[in-house]
This record gives sequence, C-alpha cells and structure tokens, in this order.
Amino acid sequence: MSFPTLDEARAMDAADPLRPFRARFRLPPGLIYLDGNSLGALPQATPARVADIVEREWGADLIGSWNGHDWIGAPQRIGDKIGRLIGAHPGEVIVADSTSVNLFKLIVAAARLSPDRAEILCEAGNFPTDLHIAREAAALLGRRLRVVATEELADAFGPATSVAVLTHVHYRSGRRHDMAALTALASSRGARIVWDLSHSVGAISLDLGRDGVELAVGCGYKYLNGGPGAPAFLYAAGALQSQLVSPIAGWMGHAAPFDFTDDYAPAPGIDRFLAGTPPMLSLLALETGVDLMLEADAALIATKSARLFDLFAAGVADRAPELTLISPTDPSARGSHISFAHDHAFAIVQALIARKVIGDFRTPDVARFGLTPLYLGYEDVWQAVAILGEVMASGAWRDPRYAARGRVT
Repeated sequence: MSFPTLDEARAMDAADPLRPFRARFRLPPGLIYLDGNSLGALPQATPARVADIVEREWGADLIGSWNGHDWIGAPQRIGDKIGRLIGAHPGEVIVADSTSVNLFKLIVAAARLSPDRAEILCEAGNFPTDLHIAREAAALLGRRLRVVATEELADAFGPATSVAVLTHVHYRSGRRHDMAALTALASSRGARIVWDLSHSVGAISLDLGRDGVELAVGCGYKYLNGGPGAPAFLYAAGALQSQLVSPIAGWMGHAAPFDFTDDYAPAPGIDRFLAGTPPMLSLLALETGVDLMLEADAALIATKSARLFDLFAAGVADRAPELTLISPTDPSARGSHISFAHDHAFAIVQALIARKVIGDFRTPDVARFGLTPLYLGYEDVWQAVAILGEVMASGAWRDPRYAARGRVT
C-alpha cells in the first residue's frame, strides 16, 4: 500500500463498516489511542453498568444478588461468551483470577498428566510472566524448565516434554505462531501446549476447536475492553476436563462449595478451575466489553486490522524511515499491533505521547502501536504517522525530558 492523502484516509473511514463502533467507546477528543493492545478503551456502556451493580445489585439487593442477579453464574456465563470469540464449545471457558494464576493452574494440571515426562518447554523471549510462572511450576513439580529459541521449537518437543507454554501472538513483535501446526506437532510427540491468547482474543480470528487446542489462557483488559486488571479466562477442551485437577483447590472449585465440607472434591467440568470468590465489579464490567465485541463481525475486524497495519507501515516507510519494522508483513503471521525498532524508541514514544499519540515502549528498543479496529480509524493512523514524521524530522525526541522513565513504560 502507498501512503494515501488525508482525504483518501477520510474516505476509507467513511466506507468502513465498523465505523459505527467508534461511538460506542469513550475516547478523549484530540487523542489518538494506539495502546488498546495493552489497555482497551472504555466502552460507553460500562460506567452505567458498573453504577447499576454498585447502587442496585450491591447497594440495594446486597447478598441476595448472588442468586437474584446470578452473580454466582457469571464466571461460566461470561466464559461461554468468550468461548464464542475463540471457537470453544459451551462449558469450555471459565473467567477467573489473572492470566498468571490461570497459567499456573493449567501448567501444573497438564504436567501431572505425564508424570514420566520431566520437562516443561518454553520459548525464549516469551512474555516474562509466562516464563516466570513456568519456571516456578517446574520447580514445585520437580521438573526442569527448558527454554529454546523460536526457530528451534519445531524440533524441541521430545520424549521428556510434558507441556509447553507458548504465546500465540508475541507481545513485542506481533509475530503469530501457527497454532494448529504446533498443536498437532506437540500432540504427535505426546506433549501438550498451554497457549497464551492475551494478544489474540478480540484481535484476530480464533477457532480453538478446529485447531485441536486443548488448553489456553487469556486476559480481559486488552482487546476485550474489560478495564484495568479485568479478570482473565481459562480454556480447557471438554474431553480433557475430567482428567485435570487444579493445583489451587479453592472453595468455588469444589463440587459442592456450600456444603462446607473438610474434604475436597473438584467440581465437574470447567468449574473445577475456579478458586476464590469472583470479583463481581470487574467481572461484570468485563461482560460489557465482551458483549460489545460479540456484536462485531470477526472477519471485518481481521480485514480492517490488516488495512490499518499496511497504512501504518507505508506511512512510517515514507515519513520516518529511521524506524525499522519488526512485525511480520503477512497478515496471517501476526496479531493486531505494529512494532518498530530504534535505539531511542523510548524517547520517541514519549515525544508522541506528549503530542497525544499514545503508543508504548517495550525493552530494549521497540516502539509498539496497537491497531484496534473497533475504535481506531484510518485518519487516526494517518495523523499519528504525520506526527511521528514531524518528531523524527525535527529531532524533538532528543529533548531530555523524554528520556525520563516512570515505573510503567
């Protein structure tokens, strides 16, 4: 794609079938938000929904809301809704805890199915929490953690491998694994994969059933727009659930939690992966974001994501060639963010933020920009690239204030 004129970008917005969704989000005027892959924008419906939960369901109905408003069924209900986004059957997804906690549950549960296999496999450069959780799970189980380079993965599954932990879309580059091929390869060698879908769900088309995926986790605060720290989800294929036992034997995962017995019997099905009491405010806020996502056509999301990427890439090549594209150019090989390398990426991103273009930085040298089709427009990308070009041409990023790092980068 050649970089269009501003009028051409506006014409693309006018013809965009997803354009009406933009009004369904609260976006500050004058701000170009390119960080929805880290924290999704606020749906317009969420404040009223949360207010209703607080004032009516909690404030007026109090504890009766567990039954009266079906708070108790929310993890399963919202799980099934997310299941529709990822190609899962009803009863295969539960919403609970954080991605890290759910990852720990599945690594341990899956590894215990292969007690004679002493290895847990991870990809070098994986999202750090995935590596950290896998390392500690391996230590607790008396297994070894083996970390291999991406290009070595296909040959890494061996007779000692019990479970591998892989991120479907890489958080830094946006590179996407061939989920179906790797899942089939692992299975053929007697191993299982726990997939992290945090940068996939709500961004690209997924069909876990078709691809033979048995285990997966993902977060609710990126493309699902569930809010900061929104609960995560856990997927386990129905045929495998009865064999899996969660290492966190919390009361909500008990077969009869309100019998209050001293012994533990795991609940049937996906419910066994619940642990503590669900956080209802954040859980129901997530449901609002998921409901909104379910209204959109996944094929249209994928098509627009690819066009936004091509527009951004063409613009940077034209206006800021000093930045090196590190994301795959093939839409089937990436997620829905675009990343560039530059020795001073942090300062460049800070200079953009000061100009109300919100991207983010990932160490050591990556400027990353989320392409969220439901609320990002083609003109937004055009303007963002124009501002980036000005920042680079003027050297504005060299201002010392843009080198100062906060606790969150």
